Amino acid sequence: MAKNCIGLDLGSSAVKVTQVKKKGSGFQLLNFGIEPIPPDTIVDGAILNHSGVVDAVRALFDRLKIKQKEVALAISGNALIIKKIFVPAMTPDELEEQVPWEAEHHIPFNRNDVEIDYQALGGKNAQGQMELLLVAAKKEVVADYAAVAREASLTPVVVDVAAFAMQNAFEAAYGNDGGVSALINVGASLSNINILSHGMSAFTRDVTTGGNSFTDDIKRHLGVSGEEAEALKVAFTDGDASADVARILQMTAQQMAGEFQKSLDFFLASHPDTSISKIYLSGGSARVPPLLAAIEQRARVPVEIMEPFREAGAAHLDPAFLRNHGPQAVVSLGLALRSPGDKFQ
Repeated sequence: MAKNCIGLDLGSSAVKVTQVKKKGSGFQLLNFGIEPIPPDTIVDGAILNHSGVVDAVRALFDRLKIKQKEVALAISGNALIIKKIFVPAMTPDELEEQVPWEAEHHIPFNRNDVEIDYQALGGKNAQGQMELLLVAAKKEVVADYAAVAREASLTPVVVDVAAFAMQNAFEAAYGNDGGVSALINVGASLSNINILSHGMSAFTRDVTTGGNSFTDDIKRHLGVSGEEAEALKVAFTDGDASADVARILQMTAQQMAGEFQKSLDFFLASHPDTSISKIYLSGGSARVPPLLAAIEQRARVPVEIMEPFREAGAAHLDPAFLRNHGPQAVVSLGLALRSPGDKFQ
């Protein structure tokens, strides 16, 4: 059986690394760590400061004493298109040849500028056409992420989609309840939404809002530096903040929840017989209390912070650290569950 990759999540505020070992139907957590990167190093999924990311990756691998070189990476943002399409029924060999041509009708990029992958979903429409999940990612962005790994003396072997990595981690921790759940991963500047219906991804969208909105609003309203604003946000999360900070964060949380709700409403409008039973929140800002409350209020369904390591044995790792930072590990865990040789997907 192929060994797992190291999950390397290059986020816009920090690099996250997860290492696991498959164990029966679950997994054992071997390593998890976070290393901050300078502001504006990665913006909307695009790497603007290669050396800043490479230095953080090297520092994290050294600190965790990870020797394995094969890593899985995730991309998201404007460089990525995910669509469900229908194509005439074909054999696997015919699909391999025809999908790149079919993709031209469904993506706003030149076919030569993107990496294309697909997965047959098993469904058919009234005309007997096959349903495919089509993914197209800009080659330059994939190359940039792979270059960071190589410059850090690592070997990139899998490139995944952040929303699908999040789904992978969720299923490993929670299984498949057969219902309809929404996963929302709130990054620093970009949030990933993946709605699961009966174990399948029914809707994905990346939203250009995240935890930086909290910091930016504190900075603007209170006239403090970015570092001070971030510290005030963290203090609030830890239960120690002024009434002014609380008011600002609650206002920002309502705005962010409104952006997420637009995506949920779009999904529900196109699936009128479907209702979302639960929302699982992850990412660095999942623990900012007003955000969970604001999402729950707007969506009118229960919201829970995802605990990706809840079923993982990890006796040698600090339980408090895993509890506090587990929501940030969701994408890197999903990547760590992949194996070298997996297709781009």
